[in-house]
Amino acid sequence: MFAKILLAVSILTCASPALAADKRIYKIDSLIATQKDGKVVVQATGAVQTGGWKSPRLRVIQSDGNRTLTIEFLATPPPSSMVVIEALMPVTASAEFKTHGKGSVRVITIANEMTTQILK
Repeated sequence: MFAKILLAVSILTCASPALAADKRIYKIDSLIATQKDGKVVVQATGAVQTGGWKSPRLRVIQSDGNRTLTIEFLATPPPSSMVVIEALMPVTASAEFKTHGKGSVRVITIANEMTTQILK
């Protein structure tokens, strides 16, 4: 019985690739930030350089006093062993962040960044 469990665990461990850390996406194409009920709703669209990227998301990296909320646009890249299409592929992400009177949102990617005023 123990040998069967050990075999099953080793098969699952070998079959599942290690999870890759999130990385910044290649570029951002559009950005909208609106204020709603004391929160900033951020919607971003961009692109990655290959297929196979998963779980695009936005993560705050800096809050500049009462002025700018700086965010990085991340996603999980495909495993290095995966065969993927070599083309720009669109990705989108949206998130809500608590705000304390912020005036603008800045989103950073590998190739560019974009800043927009928060619409009220």
